[in-house]
Amino acid sequence: MDLTWFRDLSHLARTGNFTRAAQLSNLSQPALSRRIKAMEAWVGAVLVDRSRHPVMLTGAGLQMVEAGQQALARLDSERKSIRNAQSLPDRGVVTFAAQHSIAWRFYPTWLQAFEDTYGPILSRLRADDLPNCLQDLEIGAVDFVLAYASRRASSSIGSRDLDSVRIGRDSLIPVSKAAPDGRPLFDIDRKQPVAIPYLRFGDAAPISQHLAPLLAASNAHKKLQVVYENSMAGALRIRAREGIGIAWLPKSLVAPDLDAGILVAAGGKKWHVALDIRLYRIRRHSTAMTNKIWSFLDRQRDEPLLGETRRPR
Repeated sequence: MDLTWFRDLSHLARTGNFTRAAQLSNLSQPALSRRIKAMEAWVGAVLVDRSRHPVMLTGAGLQMVEAGQQALARLDSERKSIRNAQSLPDRGVVTFAAQHSIAWRFYPTWLQAFEDTYGPILSRLRADDLPNCLQDLEIGAVDFVLAYASRRASSSIGSRDLDSVRIGRDSLIPVSKAAPDGRPLFDIDRKQPVAIPYLRFGDAAPISQHLAPLLAASNAHKKLQVVYENSMAGALRIRAREGIGIAWLPKSLVAPDLDAGILVAAGGKKWHVALDIRLYRIRRHSTAMTNKIWSFLDRQRDEPLLGETRRPR
């Protein structure tokens, strides 16, 4: 993987022409083509629709451009954070760890809202699988972990010696690629003679614990046929955008696709799973700074959370 691939793909998306994109990347046209093909091999999907003139990115290509922009922005932010921390040795860096699907969209918005009210902090984010995040928390490698919680799931998080505070809300919703008429290609509420292709979280994915009780209680397995399985919400999102099947994904993650009409809701609200986003800590690892942050968040319990609006009294 080469980070310059993201820049090359972005140039191609902007120009729609391999020759002009190569000029922007200071490459020959054959060299740019080889890089794009190498990136497609690495992703495992076609990123560029070469049958069009001008060429256009596929759904997977658009997602990779977006991912690259966010990754490069995060790397630049981390670099600045590290430099600031080294120039101000008396100030610590607060480290967060989060599940990928939370880190992707929720965390940057939440951090900005937090700093708007609390004040700026030097922070670092580690996006990883939840078990790895919790292991880092236990050994003191990170200060806080952001993770999903719901009343449906008996999560293993609850058995640990952790404090937690709710900082946001989200929901798992069924989504499908939109048909030309704007309706979903696949709809869990629609009666049809064949099973609906299902893009499924693997059993090892902690987020599946929140969805499984709903599907079991509604006998949804009779309507669904698994055609793809992955523990990464981003991978399921790509397949849903390609029209491969129906997927339950965090609403915060697919909100841009819903707004653009690329994805649409594939079932009524009875198929939604309400999620809390909670911040976890281990008290014995706390410092004066993290205790101060925790006390501030604890005092905000009655304030509106990200992902909800204040209900009128």
